[in-house]
Amino acid sequence: MMQARAAGGHAMGAARDLRGAPRFAAYAAGQAAAVAHVAAHELGAAAYAIKAVRAAAPDGDRDAAGRLECRWQRDQLPEAIRGLVLDDQRLRNDICWSVFAD
Repeated sequence: MMQARAAGGHAMGAARDLRGAPRFAAYAAGQAAAVAHVAAHELGAAAYAIKAVRAAAPDGDRDAAGRLECRWQRDQLPEAIRGLVLDDQRLRNDICWSVFAD
């Protein structure tokens, strides 16, 4: 975990100098690595990935691209935890920039 947290910290640090989609992608990587030991932070990487996809899409397509990414992520969830993650997304959508809203 110490190595993962260090790598996550480096990704988060690199994100500071970036803008747009690359910044959000770096934050997603950093979140995935740095907070794996904290169950309450499991949505951060997914939310940042959705923000990266939105930022990379053309202006008129950003919302649709974000929804498509969110659906793709949900399709990847193992059945054993799917309900838990979807409930958590509904409960904490507001603090995750509303990226999980349908």
